[in-house]
Amino acid sequence: MSVADLTCKEIVEIVTDYLEGTLPRAQRRAFDAHLAECDGCTQYLEQMRETIRLTGTLTEESLEPDLRAKLLDAFRDLRRDL
Repeated sequence: MSVADLTCKEIVEIVTDYLEGTLPRAQRRAFDAHLAECDGCTQYLEQMRETIRLTGTLTEESLEPDLRAKLLDAFRDLRRDL
C-alpha cells in the first residue's frame, strides 16, 4: 500500500482505528506515510487526540439525546465536507 492509496477523506474515516491500534500493519504504514506528507491530516490527528484527552471517559450513554443527535450531525457534516 502506498501513500497514494489513502486519501485525506479515508484518513478521516479510519483515524479511530489508527488511534485504537486496530489498523492492519500495511494500512497503518500507509497512514503514517500519508501523515508524513500531509500537514492537514497531521493536524486533524492531533485535534482528535486532544478531543479524546479533553473528553476523557465520555460515553454515548452519558449524553442527553438532543446533544448526541447534534454531535452526530456535526460529524456527518464534517465527513461530507472533506
